[in-house]
Amino acid sequence: THVMEGSGRMLVTAVGVNSQTGIIFTLLGAGGEEEEKKDKKGVKKGDGLQLPAADGVAASNAADSANASLVNGKMQDGNVDTSQSKAKQQDGAAAMEMQPLKSAEGGDADDKKKANMHKKEKSVLQGKLTKLAVQIGKAGLVMSAITVIILVLYFTVDTFVVNKKPWLPECTPVYVQYFVKFFIIGVTVLVVAVPEGLPLAVTISLAYSVKKMMKDNNLVRHLDACETMGNATAICSDKTGTLTTNRMTVVQAYISDVHYKEIPDPSSINAKTMELLVNAIAINSAYTTKILPPEKEGALPRQVGNKTECGLLGFVLDLKQDYEPVRTQVPEEKLYKVYTFNSVRKSMSTVIKLPDESFRMYSKGASEIVLKKCCKILNGAGEPRVFRPRDRDEMVKKVIEPMACDGLRTICVAYRDFPSSPEPDWDNENDILNDLTCICVVGIEDPVRPEVPEAIRKCQRAGITVRMVTGDNINTARAIAIKCGIIHPGEDFLCLEGKEFNRRIRNEKGEIEQERIDKIWPKLRVLARSSPTDKHTLVKGIIDSTHTEQRQVVAVTGDGTNDGPALKKADVGFAMGIAGTDVAKEASDIILTDDNFSSIVKAVMWGRNVYDSISKFLQFQLTVNVVAVIVAFTGACITQDSPLKAVQMLWVNLIMDTFASLALATEPPTETLLLRKPYGRNKPLISRTMMKNILGHAVYQLTLIFTLLFVGEKMFQIDSGRNAPLHSPPSEHYTIIFNTFVMMQLFNEINARKIHGERNVFDGIFRNPIFCTIVLGTFAIQIVIVQFGGKPFSCSPLQLDQWMWCIFIGLGELVWGQVIATIPTSRLKFLKEAGRLTQKEEIPEEELNEDVEEIDHAERELRRGQILWFRGLNRIQTQIRVVKAFRSSLYEGLEKPESRTSIHNFMAHPEFRIEDSQPHIPLIDDTDLEEDAALKQNSSPPSSLNKNNSAIDSGINLTTDTSKSATSSSPGSPIHSLETSL
Repeated sequence: THVMEGSGRMLVTAVGVNSQTGIIFTLLGAGGEEEEKKDKKGVKKGDGLQLPAADGVAASNAADSANASLVNGKMQDGNVDTSQSKAKQQDGAAAMEMQPLKSAEGGDADDKKKANMHKKEKSVLQGKLTKLAVQIGKAGLVMSAITVIILVLYFTVDTFVVNKKPWLPECTPVYVQYFVKFFIIGVTVLVVAVPEGLPLAVTISLAYSVKKMMKDNNLVRHLDACETMGNATAICSDKTGTLTTNRMTVVQAYISDVHYKEIPDPSSINAKTMELLVNAIAINSAYTTKILPPEKEGALPRQVGNKTECGLLGFVLDLKQDYEPVRTQVPEEKLYKVYTFNSVRKSMSTVIKLPDESFRMYSKGASEIVLKKCCKILNGAGEPRVFRPRDRDEMVKKVIEPMACDGLRTICVAYRDFPSSPEPDWDNENDILNDLTCICVVGIEDPVRPEVPEAIRKCQRAGITVRMVTGDNINTARAIAIKCGIIHPGEDFLCLEGKEFNRRIRNEKGEIEQERIDKIWPKLRVLARSSPTDKHTLVKGIIDSTHTEQRQVVAVTGDGTNDGPALKKADVGFAMGIAGTDVAKEASDIILTDDNFSSIVKAVMWGRNVYDSISKFLQFQLTVNVVAVIVAFTGACITQDSPLKAVQMLWVNLIMDTFASLALATEPPTETLLLRKPYGRNKPLISRTMMKNILGHAVYQLTLIFTLLFVGEKMFQIDSGRNAPLHSPPSEHYTIIFNTFVMMQLFNEINARKIHGERNVFDGIFRNPIFCTIVLGTFAIQIVIVQFGGKPFSCSPLQLDQWMWCIFIGLGELVWGQVIATIPTSRLKFLKEAGRLTQKEEIPEEELNEDVEEIDHAERELRRGQILWFRGLNRIQTQIRVVKAFRSSLYEGLEKPESRTSIHNFMAHPEFRIEDSQPHIPLIDDTDLEEDAALKQNSSPPSSLNKNNSAIDSGINLTTDTSKSATSSSPGSPIHSLETSL
């Protein structure tokens, strides 16, 4: 703090949760993480659930009192309790400000859950894929089981019933070999059917994207943020330092009767005027204000001290002058008199003594104030000329108003000379600050980063709404928003200040209502004069909104500590790498290493690309799946053998899983990705167009394979190889089928590069060297396998003409792809989408996480029964423990009437700890967990305004009077569920 002048009587400080930092950290949920650590320690040690203690001593006492008596435990907890409730009561206004949506406690609990979200939550994409993989896996299992059953039945009926062969002991090994062969065919079908490449594809795609995003100046801290960004529908951006450079800069100037729209050339300014200007700025500003060289290479010079004065000093440097020599010549102690800036004067003046003993005063301040005190102005020759009120009005109209319309702050720099004797009366300010000579008027602004307007235009074209949230005043914010292109004249939009925003979203009791937020946010584009809480409220309100059919996915950008809560709450938080504080970086998911808003557009592009890459891979994989499974199944049923042998199927599986995921998941993004609207979280992985492609190509492949299977031997004049005995050599016929199948997959991989029905499948193929390498590499390995694979791969070498036929049929895939693209998807009404999360699974992940923290979709299917068992057992155990606890606490209570405290402390005591098994399973009831969190924070009835938490408002108190405790328990509370079960 720089105290300039004046006197004070009282200093008011806010501490702890009431201070600005406290509010920010409360919203960040910093306490939640510490508490979690304590809880973990507690579980290890064997002591119970703990209260977030008001002071460390109480906390450690509570933790270490594992063997202490119940009374001590209760007493200590009681102390903690009362101190907390006192703190709560004192809160008042701070509690109001801190209160995120619905209720402070509820919001906080959510935030703590959110703090651990990244560890536990599966991303939306992984959720969809897991679900899809489970469905495909089940279908594959059924198919493989049917295949084995049919083969075994066919063999036994044919051998023992039709041919009436007896089962001879010496033939047993042969029969067993047959059964093993059938089993291997079944397992092969299963292996091909299960898409184990899906998780691999996601990981490869995300990891590849993250590596490439680093080159685009996006440092990704959480992998799934990359994919979430592809779905983003809204970006709430901070203004200062994100959209603007956070450097006050002079952009226009009026010097020597000329209005310069940009920094003038130093040679165009008269030398006298220049000297006066440099002296006026260098001397008449705080000497603590400096411009220092940049810390990092490539960064801009650092501005230290008052931002406006830094802007003026920067103007001196832009005019190729230096202010340091002037300051050296006139050090601070030589300043004769300083009139510091205050809100009444709206100007700052400094008096210096010149060598001839006369005085000179330099003055600067808001142009409308200083110009009124000017009676002269410097002309082009650097000489003062008369400046009449008429001239002033004209100057206001022609210079100052146009500058203000551009969102500039106008500052006038002036001077005045005084004689050495008689010395002026320096205390008579009205006389001193008058008869000034105007040197210049400058327009200062925090300029918009040059790349921002274009980046925002791209975002809007991609269907993403950009909102500006800033602490600056509304006029500046609106002017900057227009420059950035966030708002366009003539549009229907809202620009609100924080106060007005709060007034509109809160009801009479001061609680925030979602319905009220829903009326505002769709049109809101600028939120000015906003606190960190307002930012957090807005982000939470948009995320929780059910106003649109798709849940909004919100990205937030920020650089300051005050942006932390919003960054944490957002689906994706972007922090600035150069200007950002550590708190902002810690709360974010992606760090923009060049502080450039346009890097966000790249992140959106990569995010959408991840989605598309997975869809391309799925389109390719499912075609191979369908064809391979049907071929193996039908072949087994008709010819008693699979046309594709076990090792061949594994090679096909390798092509379609590992190689394909590498090839298709590493496609670089293109600008065209930004021409469509966001998919939304509920977008199916397999669209109807993709389904058309999958089925269309499957039909082509199956038709040709079955044609080759049944008439291939006649076409190529070769042995059919059907019904061959157990250890016969590989046949050319089956080798041709295998080779054709692989060729079709290779060319279909090129088709799979496009998923939106585009015709040119070769577009940009050479921009992806990995894809080209894999396709050519697979082709080379296929030649080796067919020509030299022999018995292990069940392959017989082929002639050149046979190879040509295989490649020709494969090339047919590309032609067939064009035929499929011609068929309009809208005509094919029977096609369904796949890979969508159901409405039930679309519950916000926080709630999903509360129930089963580390159980993903696949596990949930398998573990439902177990969970119910666990839950039943745990409920019985809990109830027995609670009954015991009730008894003991009642006896204690009768002896020590003063030890009344909430049920939570009693639960917290080590003796009645509930074993928390991993993975977490709700014990008493799903609702109890939330209430428990609420109780933990607020164990005595608070004076806060929320009426949403039944547990808090019911004020559960455990007293010696049993009837009282029974009445005070409300439905839904732990005691209530206990009573009903008793």
